[in-house]
Amino acid sequence: MQKDAEVGRIAMAVPVIISRALEMFLKCLLTKTCLITQSKLSAMLSVAHMKQCIESEKLFHFLKDLVERATTTASQKDSKGMDIWPLYRTRRHEISARKPPEVVEKTPRSNLDSLEKVQRQ
Repeated sequence: MQKDAEVGRIAMAVPVIISRALEMFLKCLLTKTCLITQSKLSAMLSVAHMKQCIESEKLFHFLKDLVERATTTASQKDSKGMDIWPLYRTRRHEISARKPPEVVEKTPRSNLDSLEKVQRQ
């Protein structure tokens, strides 16, 4: 088997076929999960919606173990009692509720009369 030159090689069409199959699988999974999310009148797709989709569809039965592990990870809390997802934020944006102070123009304005004289010439 190791002496065979064809073993270990893949045809050029294989990556295209695999990527198309993955695209079709994800489209099916996300479409059905989106339907569940909309039926719950939710605006955000969550792990719980995906879990319900995987448990209700026989096609996704092989993902049940992954969903169980994912839901236990997602339900973990850190020592402050916060969800783990805000820990992934890298930057926080501070927004002031106060109105910004009015900027007073300090540079003197040029006289409009002098501009009119230049334009007439």
